[in-house]
This record gives sequence, C-alpha cells and structure tokens, in this order.
Amino acid sequence: QVQLVESGGGLVQAGGSLRLSCAASESIFSINYMGWYRQAPGKQRELVALVTNGGNTNYADSMKGRFTISRDIAKNTVHLQMDNLKAEDTAVYYCNARKLVGVRDNPYEYWGQGTQVTVSS
Repeated sequence: QVQLVESGGGLVQAGGSLRLSCAASESIFSINYMGWYRQAPGKQRELVALVTNGGNTNYADSMKGRFTISRDIAKNTVHLQMDNLKAEDTAVYYCNARKLVGVRDNPYEYWGQGTQVTVSS
C-alpha cells in the first residue's frame, strides 16, 4: 500500500504559478509511474503529467510548456510546477502512483486525497 500526501494547492491569479508536491510512503524507484491528474467540476478526471521510475516524462497537450513534473528522489517526492496558470486550470489535482507487480505486470494504483487549485481570472 502506497500512501500519497499532497500539498501546495491554493488560490492564484491568472498568469501566476503554483507548485504542487506529492510525498510517497516508499521509494519512488519502486513505483513504475507517478503522476498528476485533475478533475474540474462536471468533468472527468484527466491526466496532467507523469514520470516513470526511469525519469521519462509525459504531459497532456494543453499543459506542455506550462507545467513541469520533477522528482526529488531523496525525499520520495514528485513535484508539479505550474506556470502561466489559466482559469481553466481550476480543478482538484490528484497525485497518482502506479505499480506493475508480478510477471504479468498487474497494475496497482494509489491516489492522494487531492488538493484544490483555483485560478482567478
């Protein structure tokens, strides 16, 4: 069981920046994928960005160039730096960890409690 604790959400004006953090209860090297998802009111949860345990990153198209996912391996923490925020970025942001276990790579997913990001226009 991986526990994820998020921090860093809040209220910011459009054009501003926020940095989210997600601390995992175990080494992030043991977690195949760590990422951020978000869910706005009335919408489905969507991928924001993810990083593999090898350090490869992937971003949703609308976040490329504005958001950066990074790792602090010593602290088992993944960060999401969000710049040039827009009103449409307003959502609850969730940290996600996915482990592939066994010879069949069975996926086990874990979620943080979510942190609210509100961007005022």
